[in-house]
Amino acid sequence: MSELPQQAGPDLHAIFGMDAASPASGERLLSVERGARGDPSISGGALPAADMRIEIDPHELSGADVGLDPLPGADVEFETIAGADPYIEMESGGGREPMLPANGSVGGQGSSTAERAEEKAAGDVPGGGTGSGGDYSGITKPSRRGSSQRFLTDVIVDMGLASRKQVDDALESSRISGTTPERALLDNGVLSQDALARALAERYGLDHLDLGVFTVDMSAANLVSTTIAKRYQTVPVAFADKRTLLVAMADPSNVLAVDDIAIMTGYEIRVAVAPADDITNLISRLDRLEDVVGEAADITEDTEEGAEVVALHETSEDAPVIKLVNQIVAQAVERGASDIHLAPDGRELRVRFRIDGVLHDVTTVQRRMAAGVISRIKIMAELNIAEKRLPQDGRVGLKIDGRHVDLRVVTLPSVHGEGAVMRVLDKAAVVVDLDKLGMADPERERFERACRETHGAVLVTGPTGSGKSTTLYAALQLVNTPEKNIITVEDPVEYEMAGLTQVQVSAKVGLTFAAGLRSMVRADPDIIMVGEIRDRETAQIAVESALTGHLVLSTLHTNDAPSAISRLIEMGIEPFLVASALDCVVAQRLARMLCPSCKRRTIIPAKVLQDAGYRARMELEAYEPVGCRRCGGSGYRGRLGLYEVMKVTPEIQALSLERKPAEMIREVAVSQGMTRMRDDGLQKVRQGRTSMAEIARVIGTD
Repeated sequence: MSELPQQAGPDLHAIFGMDAASPASGERLLSVERGARGDPSISGGALPAADMRIEIDPHELSGADVGLDPLPGADVEFETIAGADPYIEMESGGGREPMLPANGSVGGQGSSTAERAEEKAAGDVPGGGTGSGGDYSGITKPSRRGSSQRFLTDVIVDMGLASRKQVDDALESSRISGTTPERALLDNGVLSQDALARALAERYGLDHLDLGVFTVDMSAANLVSTTIAKRYQTVPVAFADKRTLLVAMADPSNVLAVDDIAIMTGYEIRVAVAPADDITNLISRLDRLEDVVGEAADITEDTEEGAEVVALHETSEDAPVIKLVNQIVAQAVERGASDIHLAPDGRELRVRFRIDGVLHDVTTVQRRMAAGVISRIKIMAELNIAEKRLPQDGRVGLKIDGRHVDLRVVTLPSVHGEGAVMRVLDKAAVVVDLDKLGMADPERERFERACRETHGAVLVTGPTGSGKSTTLYAALQLVNTPEKNIITVEDPVEYEMAGLTQVQVSAKVGLTFAAGLRSMVRADPDIIMVGEIRDRETAQIAVESALTGHLVLSTLHTNDAPSAISRLIEMGIEPFLVASALDCVVAQRLARMLCPSCKRRTIIPAKVLQDAGYRARMELEAYEPVGCRRCGGSGYRGRLGLYEVMKVTPEIQALSLERKPAEMIREVAVSQGMTRMRDDGLQKVRQGRTSMAEIARVIGTD
């Protein structure tokens, strides 16, 4: 059996009750539940005990031909041990352990009375199956394990999914039309696909999967072709353990499908039930992800480089590693990830996506495949695959589902091996509308007024990934008119905008920010946009351009707006040049927005506000995250900006000339109407757009 990537996420061992092994030694007992069904003459009150214990030699039992032999007054039929009837429980010593089927496949597994009670208590609501953290993982356990040997229509009625009259009508209709009663219930709109899947799971004693919440392991899904998945309406979704594959099926009674997938994959199969339409959507998505990655985008490099990427993809059918990398990238773009992290931890390669500014585990790639995955990424980015001791960086242009996507690739050697980080620049996802950035009206008016000036410098500051370039694009969209010549120099060009001359930095040929900016000044521009001020030379040219009648827009890495003045002076720019050229500074962060479908009202105590750095004397009414299917259980969907906009006034210019610290400049700016980022965040908490915990995470508590 080949070693393949395994899902990182909820503890499937614990969820599916597979964490117990049979003891190597010790006396084993067979526990038989008694009831009144076996003997009608015995009433429930006449039963003296709930259990009846029989001592059995396990070696003789395993070798014996055990047939059906129902006991009077006992709801049990003895079958082969592999059948693992839910009424049979094995005990060793004083503690009970669930018995696993010998083949690890679908047959029900024994569960103790306490476990069954706990599963029933977990409820009929989604959440009966939980992950290790107690959060709903998309798995709902049945009330009992193993086939209940009842008609599916009876289960539907017992679960309250349909009335007895509706089922009887469906039975009559199915006899006439030659279909099944459940199909008649579906056609009549009485039953939904999800309700039918839950009834099937209960009927066969299997777990129900909500594929809208459950995180599908792409490496498991790749074990079966989409052709086979469509034929059997089944998809592998995770690795239950090293030898068992969890498979989502619409029809769990299809034994042929289970056998074929077991032979194809070399894994033992554990079946779970999922709605047919969810499985169809998942197969369609997998089918699309197989083909969307491969064509090189029209980038500014040589055409031969793009052709090489295409040729590499054409052999993906013969290279599972290439297919896996393509699907990781496609899934990242589909989920709106900004970064893909592949980090070795000594045993395997850990894959994580940064979504809405937070890293999420996606899957793991086993050690023997890790080197191939990193090598494939290095080939795509045209890096030296033989060099594993030094960091390397590169880029690759792709077309993913018709969208142009740039990947900035960085490889990092670590003590556990070589890892990689890919920055995803999805040009179709860039928001260039100032109305949608979340800037409050006073700050927006101040920012727009500065961008409409004929000269001066406007800086946007913040850490990497805080949306600085997006804000600059929105500003360019505001001033982009035919009578103005706008030139940009960027690394890379994240969004192609009509009416602009956009220059791509290329260190290989000596086209740096400083060199590009020096040439742009001689090209008669009205507005200049510099992607980032990284060094003294770039800063000097940008400041001089702002003083010679050009409007300069650029970004700088500082924590807040007042610190931008100190940073430019520290880079070697004379204070009188900074004071004269700088017109406006915007500092920003990105905070996650609360999911509108599940956010819940709450009261934030004054103590919590004080701990977050606010001078609060009373509590605050706000909202908190909950988590639902729409937001993937995180409680957040999308991001919005937190801003502080500082206008450089004569008082601030005087402080700059005297080289006063940023703290003193901040006090003056606040007194003149600047709203601090943390205050802007608190206002968005009041509006119910984000949470206090998110503001503390993004800005801190200082």
